[in-house]
Amino acid sequence: MTRGNQRERDRAKAQKAAQKQKTATNKSGSEMLRDKDRVAQIMREKQQKAEEKKAEASGGGGASKK
Repeated sequence: MTRGNQRERDRAKAQKAAQKQKTATNKSGSEMLRDKDRVAQIMREKQQKAEEKKAEASGGGGASKK
């Protein structure tokens, strides 16, 4: 083999790159779940406000169009 230790160096380089990618998400399962629930609650509040705004707009505008 004429490659010498190139294969070993490439393997180490690939492991180092993979390690950097794994550190992107460093939350535990319970932390991720808590964040997901928090975001879901915010979205529910936004949807409720939007529905209230729609109901307000359709309630006032619908009667005067006749």
